[in-house]
Amino acid sequence: MKWSDFIYELYQVANKYYIVGGLGFLIFYILLRKKISWKKIQARFPRRKDYWREIGWSTLSIILFTLPPLIILHSDSIRPHSTFYRHISEHGWVYFFAAFPLMVVVHDAYFYWMHRMIHHPRLFTLVHLVHHRSTNPSPWAAYAFHPLEAVLESMIFVIFLFTIPITGWHLLVFFLISLIYNVYGHLGFELYPAGFHRHWFGKWVNTSVSHNMHHQYFKGNYGLYFLFWDRVMGTLRSDYDKSYQNITTRKKNEIHPIDPVPVGMAQ
Repeated sequence: MKWSDFIYELYQVANKYYIVGGLGFLIFYILLRKKISWKKIQARFPRRKDYWREIGWSTLSIILFTLPPLIILHSDSIRPHSTFYRHISEHGWVYFFAAFPLMVVVHDAYFYWMHRMIHHPRLFTLVHLVHHRSTNPSPWAAYAFHPLEAVLESMIFVIFLFTIPITGWHLLVFFLISLIYNVYGHLGFELYPAGFHRHWFGKWVNTSVSHNMHHQYFKGNYGLYFLFWDRVMGTLRSDYDKSYQNITTRKKNEIHPIDPVPVGMAQ
């Protein structure tokens, strides 16, 4: 491993966060802010110091996110024992494309149970409270983790590299998609249409409303991409459907009440 390897991996993670998060922030919080402010899930916009706090913690997380690929992929003694492969022909095109939904399912399950674990009262303050400082998250909150949580988040990379065969393309595309969905979850605006939460497919999909409620109230809605585990385990908030409907059917001339700042309790 060389310093150039570290810089390469750091760039791969950092440029995506600043571009994707920056675009979300530029579009929804600057360019269209006045036109669409009535659509915001919580009426308030975060304060400038909140944005800088989120960017600061996210930058630290980005540095930590480079460690698994640096240690595994750039080590001649470890990489041969991983499931990383270079040529698509080794497993074929069918598997190449089938691996993406498999990665999504595995990541969603890992995130749900890891997320539930760090909401335990004995772990919450130490590990997860930094992320929940964003009770009204912005796109910059996507990677705003305490270092211990950042390490736990990065473990999905290790799981992939020692369980299922994956290429560099899998890692590049999957983690870009993961980041985009993470930014959407913290966007503060709902992009799915009204009624999506009742659709046969949509009722299983995690939404920005769902994750925003998790940040606002600290309880329930622990999923990442889907609501499968929340529904099966009974952790989907009972007021989710009503909140989603109210937010996505809100009219521009309706009064948008200022949401109270919640006093969250870890659970």
